[in-house]
Amino acid sequence: MPENTTPEPALLTIPDLVDRFGLTPGKIHRLIEDRHLAAIRVDGVLQVPSEFIQDDHPLPPLRGTLLALMDAGFSSDEATAWLLAENDELGERPVDALHAGRKSAVRRATQGLAF
Repeated sequence: MPENTTPEPALLTIPDLVDRFGLTPGKIHRLIEDRHLAAIRVDGVLQVPSEFIQDDHPLPPLRGTLLALMDAGFSSDEATAWLLAENDELGERPVDALHAGRKSAVRRATQGLAF
């Protein structure tokens, strides 16, 4: 079986997202607060994994998945880690399944997490 060669995700800072989206820093923070994006702090700097972006906007099914994870008691850091880790039920990382249009499968995988 091949070794997992999934590279560490590229992380984007708020200024990176301002440039990419053409929005103000306040609007980027609002996207994070409203769960359109998830961010983690790395060395005190708020950063968003690049996999949470599609065509220069937040990955559309990400918000509903983040809300489901928050309802299950996950913190933003825990939700980000879950989305980026291999998932046995899905056979891939949840974020990859979201990019491939398998939102329903990802949401089903979140349902048992709160119990």
